[in-house]
Amino acid sequence: MKELQEKDLKYIWHPCSQMKDYEKFPPIVIEKGKGVYLEDVDGNRYLDAVSSWWVNLFGHANERINQALFNQSNTLEHVIFANFSHKAAIELCERIVEKTPDRLNKVFFGDNGSSAVEIALKLSFQYHQQIGQTKKTKFVNISDAYHGETIGALSMGDVDLYSKVYKPILIDSEKVEGPDCFRCKFGKNRDTCNAECFTFMEEKIKEIHEEVTAIIIEPLVQCAAGMKIYSPRYLVKLRDLCDKYDINLIADEIAVGFGRTGKMFACEHAGISPDIMCLSKGLTAGYMPLSLVLMSDKMYDAFYDDYNTMKAFLHSHSYSGNPLGCSVAIETLNIFEDDDVINKNLGKSDYLRRKVESVLDQIPFVGEYRQIGMIGAIELVKDKDTREPFDSELRVGYNIYQKALKKGVLLRALGNVIYFMPPYVINESEIDLMVEVAKDSIIEYFEEQYIK
Repeated sequence: MKELQEKDLKYIWHPCSQMKDYEKFPPIVIEKGKGVYLEDVDGNRYLDAVSSWWVNLFGHANERINQALFNQSNTLEHVIFANFSHKAAIELCERIVEKTPDRLNKVFFGDNGSSAVEIALKLSFQYHQQIGQTKKTKFVNISDAYHGETIGALSMGDVDLYSKVYKPILIDSEKVEGPDCFRCKFGKNRDTCNAECFTFMEEKIKEIHEEVTAIIIEPLVQCAAGMKIYSPRYLVKLRDLCDKYDINLIADEIAVGFGRTGKMFACEHAGISPDIMCLSKGLTAGYMPLSLVLMSDKMYDAFYDDYNTMKAFLHSHSYSGNPLGCSVAIETLNIFEDDDVINKNLGKSDYLRRKVESVLDQIPFVGEYRQIGMIGAIELVKDKDTREPFDSELRVGYNIYQKALKKGVLLRALGNVIYFMPPYVINESEIDLMVEVAKDSIIEYFEEQYIK
């Protein structure tokens, strides 16, 4: 492996990394994958507890998806999507409209999650311009938001780790204090509250609603912020507020869609439908870059006119509607239906919860364990009473991640949060291994730090 690592570091700049870290902890070169496991070139196996950045739903080298990809590649690999179409794109859009919440009847293709968010922002802005509400140029997001890395998407975020250095070139947006259920200012519980924290959003929108084109939000779980889970009541109130002031609600379901929260889409927990929904990641079960942006007929109709009116949405990607990605996405939907995945995951998520809770009292510095569907997160804190976090400079999660890798589990932490988001094909014994390794790695780290 060493020779490959040296070549890798000679040429490759890895994402979301300080490359100097790789001097002491070089990249692990993966040879193959099967099910929930990845295997490196030396034969070491790693349970993929984070679904390779939240994309893999049905395991690595899934035979059904492999076959779908193979079949499509022998027929049509790509075709320009302007004035052309193909069967896979048509079928995918028909089926995704059936599965997503009401009012989302039109589909626009992107390449990845960030491009989907860029499309959504541009759609909302141009929509209001074309219906005569030209003052509506502002976007609103909430604290700790994350919506991607391209400039528009990054502008909608509020995680300084990713965006602080770029602030001089970001789009100006209104950032509103959002839900923080672990450290709730109102002393409430996310399971029983009435989303009292929504008052911050309500007050801000009352003040600036004439200028606001859209509010963008990650429904139910702010993933990059540390798997922060909040009440669906917040979404219900947000939908009502957007309706009141003619503001577009953009639901970024890129990470939480396709069953992660226990329902096909997170918005279903609140019984709401956004004006625009962004989908990616699990859409192709970890196989191909593809994203979809769904919107209401009302929004689509504002663009529908004679060409010379210049109302068309002139946005494109070279690989828009790629047949390979569409075919994989269709097979992903087939597996959901054929294997009754959402219902089967209820049992797996319950088992994961019980397993984690059975070992929590052995783990030091646990502030909270939170879970929704197939997303679970252990938040580690310096002080349980005050909920004071560990200083980010300690890199608590990063150190635990390294220890877990040596024990055969890929747990890529988020700051002080150790989380689980495994492929849905995981079984009970694999859940046991995942949780036990997380527990042992956390204990080992703190014993080294505090018991010397």
